[in-house]
Amino acid sequence: MAKAKDKDKKESGGTIALNKRARHEYHIDQRFEAGIALQGWELKALRAGRINFGDGYAVVLKSEIFLVGTSIPPLISASTHVVPVDRRTRKLLLHRQEIDQLIGAVERKGYTLVPIAMYWKGNKVKVEIGLARGKQEHDKRNADKERDWQREKQRTMRSHNRAA
Repeated sequence: MAKAKDKDKKESGGTIALNKRARHEYHIDQRFEAGIALQGWELKALRAGRINFGDGYAVVLKSEIFLVGTSIPPLISASTHVVPVDRRTRKLLLHRQEIDQLIGAVERKGYTLVPIAMYWKGNKVKVEIGLARGKQEHDKRNADKERDWQREKQRTMRSHNRAA
């Protein structure tokens, strides 16, 4: 009985894709978890790990939020009666209160909505979107320097601990 529960836990959660470019290009101020409206062939492609949302972003249209620019290439074995469009606009599913909060931040404060991660939650696909401000060039350089310094510090600590 315990093995069946462990198996369900392993399959229920898992990252499908991360948008590393978003963390480099933007300051992420707030994160939201959203569902996404997908078609059957898209779910099969996601299970195979086929997604690219490096160029993706979210837009507000008619007081709803849509994911644009995300590519989910279809599998070769996709159904023949469906014409798959890999870069179609997909609706994000959020509560009205969250949508209103995001619309206010985007329209009044000039924020951008970017997808950060896509993952499984149970048998549903969730997208983590971030309320973000663009980084300037000097901010990106500072972040790179900080990351390199942290890496060098870790190397030094490891070599010091090995010698002791």
